[in-house]
Amino acid sequence: MTVHIGASPGEIAETVLMPGDPLRAKWAAETFLERATCVNEVRGMLGFTGTWRGHRVTIHGSGMGMPSLSIYANELIRDYGARTLIRIGSAGAMQPHVKLRDIVLAMTSSTISTPSRGLFRELNFAPSADFGLLQAAHAAAEARGVPVHAGGIYSSDVFYDERPDLNEQMTRHGVLAVEMEVAELYTVAARNGARALAVLTISDHLLTGEAMASEDRQSSFSDMVEIALAAAFA
Repeated sequence: MTVHIGASPGEIAETVLMPGDPLRAKWAAETFLERATCVNEVRGMLGFTGTWRGHRVTIHGSGMGMPSLSIYANELIRDYGARTLIRIGSAGAMQPHVKLRDIVLAMTSSTISTPSRGLFRELNFAPSADFGLLQAAHAAAEARGVPVHAGGIYSSDVFYDERPDLNEQMTRHGVLAVEMEVAELYTVAARNGARALAVLTISDHLLTGEAMASEDRQSSFSDMVEIALAAAFA
């Protein structure tokens, strides 16, 4: 048991999927895992452990933003022995060829600031995905016939952005999408010798203003979860 995770020793699997929303963690565990058991509900941040095709998996919420994710990623790795962490979540597209419902695999993540920034001082650390996970996820998406893009994304530390000039530069430089957690996840994983990947569903588009209707999201998010599970155990 840690400050933020109430699970007992052995109740967290080595492979952890991390949606931001704890209720999405509950939905994913009930939908995809066998014998899913709730192992954490401290502060309402739900975590569940079960099996997928015979493999033990934990699906644990991370909360919104890098500071929240940093807490859970650190404790999952340091105190519970998690070795593979895959973020599953939504993102906003920043390129014309990236469409709603597409999957984006984050190879790298640019950011202005993360909770780990103070460790590097003058160094601009470039956090990146585990290549084996990324390669397996790309193959899983193609096998399912799901449109998939691999490349750089942007992890923002604000939701209500007031920097259209920065968005324009990121689009100009090929950044595929924006979300709020990946840069810190990749940094924490690198620091602790763990594997990490982000499998993201495009739920809205910064260039066109399009957004997925709520009733359309579940089927698209199902693809994302299945791709993440397939990649973890490829």
